[in-house]
Amino acid sequence: MNWQSLADKVLKGVNISREEALAIVKSADGELVDLLHAAFRIREATHGRDVYVHVLRNARSGACPEDCSFCSQSSEYNTGIPEYPMQSVEELVAGATEAHGTGAARYCMVTATRGPSKRDLDVVCEAVKQIKEMYPKLELCTSLGLLTEAKAQRLAEAGVDRYNHNLETSERCFSDMVSTHGYNDRVGTIEAVHKAGMEACCGGIMGMGEELVDQVDLALALRDLEVESIPVNFLDPRPGTPMGENERLTPHQCLKTLAMFRFVNPTRDIRVAGGREANLGEMQSLALYPANSIFTDGYLTTGGQRATEDRKLIEDAGFRVLMEVS
Repeated sequence: MNWQSLADKVLKGVNISREEALAIVKSADGELVDLLHAAFRIREATHGRDVYVHVLRNARSGACPEDCSFCSQSSEYNTGIPEYPMQSVEELVAGATEAHGTGAARYCMVTATRGPSKRDLDVVCEAVKQIKEMYPKLELCTSLGLLTEAKAQRLAEAGVDRYNHNLETSERCFSDMVSTHGYNDRVGTIEAVHKAGMEACCGGIMGMGEELVDQVDLALALRDLEVESIPVNFLDPRPGTPMGENERLTPHQCLKTLAMFRFVNPTRDIRVAGGREANLGEMQSLALYPANSIFTDGYLTTGGQRATEDRKLIEDAGFRVLMEVS
């Protein structure tokens, strides 16, 4: 397939087909440079050379009642991660101060849970109000599990800009990954987020044993849901989980997958997310050709590159850290 011609099609506003998207992730390694150039043309047209930097805060760790097979925070698995209850308002605000100091454009507070309790919402909403007073230009994201419309509305009224709740994989594969809730529960949360007026951050994890067509179907589902932000995670297998022995994806496959997400969702915020360092290694900077945002300073239960290292990575590759969301 001619990747430049396919990019021309996308730049004219035409959605690519399922078959074309599948051709991207199935392409030969020898085509990678041309594919990345084509993806970059789309990325540059929609996002320039800007890179948004996001910082995560694990606001409550472990003891989650859900049985997601990839997750070290599930109470079903013995993974040895630190466990602690919901952090205080003061701790969450302090985390925002740290994120602001790194030059982050967004700060995301995450809890390991099926869904937020009233107390969780009280804490998060108060923290959000205080953070917005201190740093009005810092975008705030929360990830608290499944939401009802009423809970989504409360978060929106407190000042949350964006809510994260990943589909994780295709509808076909979902029940193989999680049994304690369904794919449609996650879709319902994204719909509640949009109804409340927040942006939706929704993506998935690659490398969980899915087929390439499942990656494509996830990208298409996210296009249909019109989510604003798509974190593309690459499994960094966690010892003690059912996926603890999975092999990591190759850097070439990760880059093809990122390119496919850019072709399918050309105008959206595409983030190279969890597992970036472990799966891409020395090829991390190439992820910025299709992706326009990253997480820095680590993930929920695993470490990552420091903000100073990531800033150098971004600038050395010819991109620019965007410190404020326009």
